[in-house]
Amino acid sequence: MSRTSGTGSSNRRVALFKTDQSGKALTDSTRQQQTPLVNFNPFTPDSLLIQSATQQRVNRKRAHWNDSCGEDMDPSDGEGDEEILPPSKRITLMHGNMASRYASEFLELEKIGCGEFGAVFKCVKRLDGCIYAIKRSKKPLAGSVDEQNALREVYAHAVLGQHPHVVRYYSAWAEDEHMLIQNEYCNGGTLADLVSENYRRLTYLNEAALKDLLLQVTRGLRYIHSTGLVHMDIKPSNIFISSKSVSSCEDLDEEEDEFSTNIVYKIGDLGHVTRVNNPQVEEGDSRYLANEVLQEDYSNLTKADIFALALTVVSASGAEPLPTNGDKWHEIRQGKLPSIPQVLSSEFTTLLKLMIHPEPSRRPSTSQLLRNPVLLTAAKMDADQLRVELNAEKFKNALLQKELKKAQMARAAAEEKVLTTDRVLTRSTLQTGSRNTRLIGIKNVSETIYNIHSFIQDRKMI
Repeated sequence: MSRTSGTGSSNRRVALFKTDQSGKALTDSTRQQQTPLVNFNPFTPDSLLIQSATQQRVNRKRAHWNDSCGEDMDPSDGEGDEEILPPSKRITLMHGNMASRYASEFLELEKIGCGEFGAVFKCVKRLDGCIYAIKRSKKPLAGSVDEQNALREVYAHAVLGQHPHVVRYYSAWAEDEHMLIQNEYCNGGTLADLVSENYRRLTYLNEAALKDLLLQVTRGLRYIHSTGLVHMDIKPSNIFISSKSVSSCEDLDEEEDEFSTNIVYKIGDLGHVTRVNNPQVEEGDSRYLANEVLQEDYSNLTKADIFALALTVVSASGAEPLPTNGDKWHEIRQGKLPSIPQVLSSEFTTLLKLMIHPEPSRRPSTSQLLRNPVLLTAAKMDADQLRVELNAEKFKNALLQKELKKAQMARAAAEEKVLTTDRVLTRSTLQTGSRNTRLIGIKNVSETIYNIHSFIQDRKMI
């Protein structure tokens, strides 16, 4: 069900891919050159994980050398393998140019996903030591239809900028006729991963968690729609999860204070994004596709995102996998919710039904969703929970501050007592000439011993 339409011209294409002096595209062999070491950022919580994974890779390579070539083989014989040990010196900004930006700027840790566009790799940037997700196209894109989709994703990311519920974009480039996109790394995977794991374990997100999911993704969609764009491919595999902890009130803005920050949902994969006005529609996953889009009615594209979002929430509720076509597919487009294996409140069920209403104009907008009493209640509950956690942390900090103040006062009193005793003994020694010594600090011990010794010698001479 893939179709591209619109009034925009598709003949004008920007050249993306660099060639060498002979006119040939750069090949994969350039990435096999020796690459520099990677800096580890000590300020990131992932730094220890990176070093652990790095050491494991080195140990596996050494084991492979010993098993395949015997103990007589020197590890230096494996020069083709990258050295990945933490560097003793920092990489300078003026490091020599490399043919492959991917190989020279990033250290690939693992492959974390694969989709229609290409593969996604978890990488650490050699310069700043932080982790990123690098998406690389499966096949050469130059001159293909996929080139325009790749450009669309880059353009959309660049326009959208930064939002807490949209995956952050950093940069994009082309090499060897492949497109590479550097995005924020989301440590919780995708909602699709979570749904699959829950389905395997015969469990699901409860109603409170489903409302939190709907609330957060709706905020991301509201931001996208406010820029005059629509996503057109909302589904579990394009919802990414970041897990983080609450530190203080100052870390949260006004909107972020309204939901639990233990799990943050972010919209990603912007390859189908298009404008609300003068759209060029590339249809997304048929399981989440609104019927009007299939009929090439693009007058309510924002409501197509609302339709897909409702079915995304349904998928997370533990429902059977959605149909790609057939009678059940049409029943959903007629406004019938798929069977959900848990009891949801009538208000929440009614909201989900409204979001898949056959008439797009009857579906709520993102702003109307966020004002809906169902989500307002969920936001208030999350805010109350967050305030309880923050108050608990404040109470712990207050106790620690109190104990610290007591310790400082006790230390000050002890130091004052020592100084008072020191002054009394000093006056006594000078007046009577006794051999009592002063209480002094460690730094003055040698000097005091010398003075006492001279005093004793003088008395003997008298």
